[in-house]
Formats: sequence, C-alpha cells, structure tokens
Amino acid sequence: MSKILECIPNFSEGRDWEKIEKIVEPFRKTEGVKLLDYSADKDHNRLVVTVIGKPSGLRAAVLEAMDVAIDVIDMHKHKGEHPRMGAVDVVPFTPVRNVTMEEAVELAREVAKEAAERFDLPIYLYEEAATKPERRDLANIRRGEFEGFAEKIKKPEWKPDFGPARLHPTAGATVVGARMPLVAFNINLDTDDLEIARAIARKVRHSGGGLRYCKAIGVALKERGIVQVSMNMTDYTKTSLYQSFEMVKFEAQRYGVNVVGSELIGLLPAQALFDVAEYYLRLENFSPQQVMENRLLEEL
Repeated sequence: MSKILECIPNFSEGRDWEKIEKIVEPFRKTEGVKLLDYSADKDHNRLVVTVIGKPSGLRAAVLEAMDVAIDVIDMHKHKGEHPRMGAVDVVPFTPVRNVTMEEAVELAREVAKEAAERFDLPIYLYEEAATKPERRDLANIRRGEFEGFAEKIKKPEWKPDFGPARLHPTAGATVVGARMPLVAFNINLDTDDLEIARAIARKVRHSGGGLRYCKAIGVALKERGIVQVSMNMTDYTKTSLYQSFEMVKFEAQRYGVNVVGSELIGLLPAQALFDVAEYYLRLENFSPQQVMENRLLEEL
C-alpha cells in the first residue's frame, strides 16, 4: 500500500480570494495529491489548507504553493488577529497510512532545506522535527511575530535551522515540522471585550495551568462584534474537545458571558467527534461501528 501523509500549510492571506486561489492551485493539479479542504478567515487573515498525498507529490505541491505565496504576500502589509511570522507561516506534516513519524520528520526536513535554498528563506523546524527542545513549541518560535522577528533572528540562539539569519524582505520566516493530527477548535462568546477572551484563554491553555494539550488565544471577530477563544488541540485523544468546551463555558460564567457558537478550522479525525457524542449523549458501550457510514465503507 502507498505511503500517505497529511499536510496542513497555513498562509498569511485570508481576504483576497484571487491570491488564495493561486496559492491553492498547486494542490489541485499535482499528481499524487488530493486537496481535502481550504478555509480562509478575514479576521484572522489566514488561509488553512488540508491535503493528503504521497511524499513526492506533497513535496512538489507544497514547494510550488510556497513559491506562489512568497510572490503574492507582502508581510509588511499584513494585519490579522492570528499570530504569524511569515507569508508561509507554518507547514506541518502528519503520518496517515504506512508512514512513521520518523518518515514524516524526514520529509519535513527535506522540504525545509529545499525551500530555504530555493527562496532564500529562513526556516525553523518544530514539534517532532525540532533540533532543539525550545523549538518544539510553535508559539515559542513565533513569539515576537513578523514585526519583532528582524531583531530576534539575529540572536545566536534563534539562528534558523535552514536559510539565512535574516528575514526574507517580504515573506518573513517559516516554520516546518511533523506532528500528530491537530484539531483547530474555536469558541465564540457574546461580548466584544477582547480582554475577557484573553483572560479565558490564559486559564484554558496548558501554559497558564489549564488543559495539557490545549493552546489558546483570545481573538476579536470585528465583523461580527464578538470575541473568540481560538484553540489548537494538539492531542485530542488526551484532551478532548468537550473538555475544552466545558472549561471555556465555565470560565466565561465568571464574566457573565455566554458561549454563542463554535467552529472547526480544517478537518479533524472522526473519533474526536465520536468522543463528544459519547460524552454529551452519555452513550454506553458506543462503538464507531455503530455509525452507518462506517459500516457502509467496510462493505465497499
């Protein structure tokens, strides 16, 4: 059976659909790659693409998409709620089928090395591909963002893993790595007070003493006049979506604020939703094989 990986590149463009379609096109046309999803958000000003494919196809498609993004995005003109440091902000690879994490790390490092050489771009490795313990955490690498990175990159301890020790003139810097599946899960609150969302995020995330496999920030959704607790669940098998949802709801009550909705960005494993259904419906002895579509797929 073929080796299959998933890649979820994040680009710093969520408003100009002409640019978005140009960035996404390589994932549509490259042989051995299947575009599963892409979503853009105006407030975050960010594009998240989800693709799966064989290693060679993913490598070619990612590099071509990076080339397009570097050409059409100028970080000096970029403003958005989501933390970022580059036009191609982060490129994670995840094993899906017949691929070990070590092989995902190897592909990540190959792509990082080639992109750094081809685009004269500083690139850092993170998560399982990290070369230093302090570089495992994406937030730690990205701290300071694009505006503060010109000085940060000059420090010996922040010398890039590949490429020059200076920012690309318009594309900034990029982070590439390998990790297990991540669930991007956001919860919306019925207030426009950004400080409330930030306070809740500090309580919920692991670095603030909250949930072990949860990263969270507060974000203003200006077009809707509300705020959001934006979360990355880095291991949904150990910290579930319902745990993060309940904790945000609990903390929001302190401020007289209610949850008005939630959203998923990109794709997620079905088991993450099965866990939610099992918890809230109090299902006993539930099995994914009780889902009709799963049984039908087995028969095909």
